[in-house]
Amino acid sequence: MACMQLSNISLSFGARDLIKNATLYLQDGSRAALAGPNGAGKSTLMKIAAGLIAPDSGEVVLTRGARVCYLPQTGVQFGDGTVLEVAERAFARFRELLEAQEEIGRRLESGQHTEGELASLVEEHHRLGELVEQAGYWRRQERIAEVLRGLDFKPEDFERPAASLSGGWQMRLALALVLLEDPDVMLLDEPTNYLDLEARTWLEGFLHDYHGAVLVVSHDRYFLDVTVQEVYELFNGKLTRYAGTYSQYETRRSQELEALFEAWERQQEEIQRMEEFIRRFRYKESKAAQVQSRIKMLEKIEPIQIPEGMKRIHFSFPPAPRSGQTVVRIKDLRKTYGSRLVLDTFSLDIERGTKLVLVGPNGAGKSTLMRILAGQDAAYEGEVSLGANVSVGYFSQDSAERMESDATVEEAALEVCPPDLHPKLRNLLGAFLFRGDDIEKPVKVLSGGERSRLALLKMLLHPANLLLLDEPTNHLDLTSKDILLEALKKFEGTVIFVSHDRQFIDELADRVLELSCGTTPKLYYGNYAYYLEKKAALTAASGGISSDQPDRPAPESSQTPRRSAPAWEEEKARKARIRKLQRREEEIMTRLAEIAATRRSLEEQLGRPDVYIDGSRTRRILADIEALDREADALNEEWLTVAEALGEAQDA
Repeated sequence: MACMQLSNISLSFGARDLIKNATLYLQDGSRAALAGPNGAGKSTLMKIAAGLIAPDSGEVVLTRGARVCYLPQTGVQFGDGTVLEVAERAFARFRELLEAQEEIGRRLESGQHTEGELASLVEEHHRLGELVEQAGYWRRQERIAEVLRGLDFKPEDFERPAASLSGGWQMRLALALVLLEDPDVMLLDEPTNYLDLEARTWLEGFLHDYHGAVLVVSHDRYFLDVTVQEVYELFNGKLTRYAGTYSQYETRRSQELEALFEAWERQQEEIQRMEEFIRRFRYKESKAAQVQSRIKMLEKIEPIQIPEGMKRIHFSFPPAPRSGQTVVRIKDLRKTYGSRLVLDTFSLDIERGTKLVLVGPNGAGKSTLMRILAGQDAAYEGEVSLGANVSVGYFSQDSAERMESDATVEEAALEVCPPDLHPKLRNLLGAFLFRGDDIEKPVKVLSGGERSRLALLKMLLHPANLLLLDEPTNHLDLTSKDILLEALKKFEGTVIFVSHDRQFIDELADRVLELSCGTTPKLYYGNYAYYLEKKAALTAASGGISSDQPDRPAPESSQTPRRSAPAWEEEKARKARIRKLQRREEEIMTRLAEIAATRRSLEEQLGRPDVYIDGSRTRRILADIEALDREADALNEEWLTVAEALGEAQDA
């Protein structure tokens, strides 16, 4: 069994202890998330695990022969070769094995060996062949095509030069290379950053069936929830393990953080009282002793540290003018690029207060429709009109990247910030990951992700009653997403958005417009979970062809059966339950073996004269044996229950 252990890892940058005595253990089948606020050192710890950074102390221990592959957040570029040729590099080690096998074959042909040498060479020749065969090397073309298609590469992309791909598609190709490597340990730093919903769903299934260990950093809560079974949190340099799903970790951690926040707030109040007393009476002679006493008390206080990104921040939209009931009216809209049909003719009215998500594969026209609604693209057929008193706020990655200004981040935000939010502006900048010296950066030197976050904040600060948001969560961490989501859910205006974040869509959308590469868009009157259920049911009922008519939920009295989840999700849940039961069965059997060994040791002690003549010691040992027997009885009963449940799950 392959495994990786990080033991007592510590790393400092200057005077700051970034990581302190961190210990982490992964084995075959491990699915672990690495969590923590921005700047906590998650990516640094991943690089230490990958062997790219040396820690100040501690060690990384790998099972002999275990292979590790690491996917960084950004920065991977392929200079030569086609997409297919780059993917082929994942199998380079097998070509080396085949060369070694051929060399052994040539030595066998020479015939100049003793009987022992001959047997050894034949055995090694056979072993190398088995390794190559079992690894699927001869079926690699099918595997490459499966992975590339799963990550949404089209067959015509396979022969494209890898260097011609955009940064996001180069990162997809880098992810494909890691998956095809089939290592014993995968270290994935934000693997879903550049994936759409379909590719994320495919990756979830791939990791579900993957044999090795996975350690992942991600800001996609849904992806983590369906993928991981344990969470390591890096907080103030300390690494803590939480067993269970990501949601279970968040529930438990929120309780711990609530107590921490309360203690921090009490401490802040106490510090403020002392500082106020010192300020008021510093120069009053009669209070000199008390002032000095409080100065000493302040110096002795050990401050409770809460990373900036974890402090409570709540954001509400500025009041927006009330619009008419119909916010957007689309009539016979059709859009082409040359001979390519992007949006087939369709009509749609969007009413005030709707939270509409646009879904569909890459190239289906989601961003195109958003640009048309925002008035950025007028080259279409049909009519698009806004309702009475509609004011539009539009956010897109393209518009963010074009931001150029000598103003600082804070000055740029202040230009559009309503007066009543001025006192909260720095907190809001912090919520969008501009902290410390970041707020003094000139806008023109910001990275693409930083410009995107600033453009989003500026748009949200400007009063509007129709928000058009194209991938608003792309460069936000989980805390920032939660702040944005909370504000959008309370927003009384209309929201039309595109997102690849499943949890964000689940919690915000109440309508789904499905676009599908040149076919007529279809509207689903329900949330995203309803859309998935209805789409699966419609596809099954029509033999894979669904109706083009808008879909509305059936009335409460309808007798039409509804599926609780698509079949693949049910199968995924069944396999996850089997793995969980198997792990518990293994834990029980391991503990029963430990109990048996401990019991034997205690019984041996009872047989020693120096023990059985000591009444109190004998009673303690007998009590320990009795406790072990009770634990063994309970575990045996649980084992019977687990074994029965496991059999049922496997037979399903």
